Amino acid sequence: MIPFKKKFTILISISALSICLFAESLPHGYKEIKLGMSLEETKETLVKNPEFGYHGDRDVSLIPHSSKTLIETDAERGMGSDFLTRCWFQFSFDELYIITINVNPEKMDYYSIFKKLTEKYGEPTSFNPQSATWKDDEVTMSLEKPLTLKYIDNKIFDQTQNYSNIQASPTEITQEMFLDEL
Repeated sequence: MIPFKKKFTILISISALSICLFAESLPHGYKEIKLGMSLEETKETLVKNPEFGYHGDRDVSLIPHSSKTLIETDAERGMGSDFLTRCWFQFSFDELYIITINVNPEKMDYYSIFKKLTEKYGEPTSFNPQSATWKDDEVTMSLEKPLTLKYIDNKIFDQTQNYSNIQASPTEITQEMFLDEL
């Protein structure tokens, strides 16, 4: 007869293993927008999906003296989603490598998204009061407070980090573009 403590340990081990075995692999993007897509593919897909609030080439910015491009959308402006606000799609050498999606905190909450992501993808790789991050060899997905989802192509991100040691945030990029237009 197996002692209770040993049975409990075996049960916990089997439960943990089943969670690992049945957790889905990390997504490579949100809905039809996938990391690695070209700028043109992404624009075509955004046009077909009004949820993001994409308004055409006026939402696309080329970063001067760089191989980087940024699409910024505003789902609150026009016929976008009730759940999304602003979204950014960052490209390096015409490949989508970061998707940043801000979720409307009036329609959704951090805990609900965290709970769903944990159910689907298992426990986060790292967790702190500001964010939860899931990571595999290809993708890093993070949920950041107040309510932002990020999908990062690890390979392209690492290449851009090696290309330039400082990665500008979407806010820094749009600020620089604004200043360049003065």
